[in-house]
Amino acid sequence: MLGSRPMSEWIQAYALSHQHPVNQACHAVGIPLVALSILTLAASPWVHGLWKGGLLLFGVGWVFQFLGHAMEGKPPEFFKDWRFLLVGLRWWFVKVSGRNLPIH
Repeated sequence: MLGSRPMSEWIQAYALSHQHPVNQACHAVGIPLVALSILTLAASPWVHGLWKGGLLLFGVGWVFQFLGHAMEGKPPEFFKDWRFLLVGLRWWFVKVSGRNLPIH
């Protein structure tokens, strides 16, 4: 799905466009909100009214991410390649695990 590039290259490319500390902080909040919203929306057919919370999480998560990109002065990577939507979640896991991101 991510082609012939190893995940480390995807993470590196993503990290290069997310250098500003405010952008990183916004993504550290926004990415898990969007991920949680997807899970919430998937569960909403079985829980009455859950879709409202899912939509709220989705919207707030994306607001955080676009605010971060406004601070960075760069467009989101997924504007170039949709696969960066998946890489962003992996970047978040690397970030919260405390591992150093490879930046060259």
